[in-house]
Amino acid sequence: MTTILLVDDNPANRELLREILELDSYEVHEAEDGANAVRLYKELNPDLTILDLQMPGLDGFQTLAAILESDREALVIAVTAFAMRGDRERALDAGFRDYITKPVEMTHLRNRIRELLA
Repeated sequence: MTTILLVDDNPANRELLREILELDSYEVHEAEDGANAVRLYKELNPDLTILDLQMPGLDGFQTLAAILESDREALVIAVTAFAMRGDRERALDAGFRDYITKPVEMTHLRNRIRELLA
């Protein structure tokens, strides 16, 4: 079964995304902050991570950097509600495989996940 690590400090966002991802038969694990995401990533070695950029403590970029230290090939998608000009390029340059704005367009996310996992 394909494992996805879902990282977002907002419980409602995690619940909505988890429910939709589970409909596609993904095994979803959740983290509410960057520190827990790094710990869970090392424990689970998920096939893909969906990572919110705006979190207290470690933000998405710091969390990605910690994940990439242990796994240079990690598949991580950035999600954010506060998109600014240049953020997409900054995220892709940092090593994110895609950059998706909130509210998440689920068809796009589902298609992108399938492409990355193919």
